[in-house]
Amino acid sequence: MKSTGIVRKVDELGRIVLPKELRITLNINEKDPLEIFVDEDGKIILKKYEPACIFCNSMNDVVSFKGHNVCHECMKKIANRLEE
Repeated sequence: MKSTGIVRKVDELGRIVLPKELRITLNINEKDPLEIFVDEDGKIILKKYEPACIFCNSMNDVVSFKGHNVCHECMKKIANRLEE
């Protein structure tokens, strides 16, 4: 993990502001969802959210079905299984 040298304070509501240059570099736009992770060392990691299939964790061709993310490949497998 490389340091950007940027330090931000947390406001009274627990928010931080991501610098514009960083948002542009990482292609993070207003209202984009971010995932929050905490590693074993207690470091907070922010990652742009990319939906993944609940069955195989693929991030390719994912659609939402009744609130669950499923990729087309898994949908095909489910459809084939139902036809058996």
